[in-house]
Amino acid sequence: MKKFLAEFKAFALRGNVMDLAVGVIIGGAFTALVTSLINNLINPIIGCFAEDGISGLSVKIGEAQFMYGQFIMDVVNFIIMAFVVFLMVKAVNKLTSLGKKKEEPKKEEPKKPTTDELLTAILDELKKQNGEE
Repeated sequence: MKKFLAEFKAFALRGNVMDLAVGVIIGGAFTALVTSLINNLINPIIGCFAEDGISGLSVKIGEAQFMYGQFIMDVVNFIIMAFVVFLMVKAVNKLTSLGKKKEEPKKEEPKKPTTDELLTAILDELKKQNGEE
């Protein structure tokens, strides 16, 4: 039993699990914040252009009621949520890049001669020494 509890403790306190837990909590709070933004600011603005708001738009075909207005509002909500998340990720990436030191471009080392070039130079030097040139 002690080994089981020790394994569970190691699992639960691992960095990834803690990061995930923090992410879920922050994500829930963030979702509530964006939902409030949408319900209290965006939807009333959209409602100015339609009598009962867009979410009430529907079509009845036979016995089926198609709530296409609510679908449109859900798409708008998704786009707003995705845009806000994009802005947050962009801001976090910018902040993390500020803390990092830019890597200096590596200086190119002088090009080393190839084996063929070395052998040719040696051969030429030997010819000079022997007076063959």
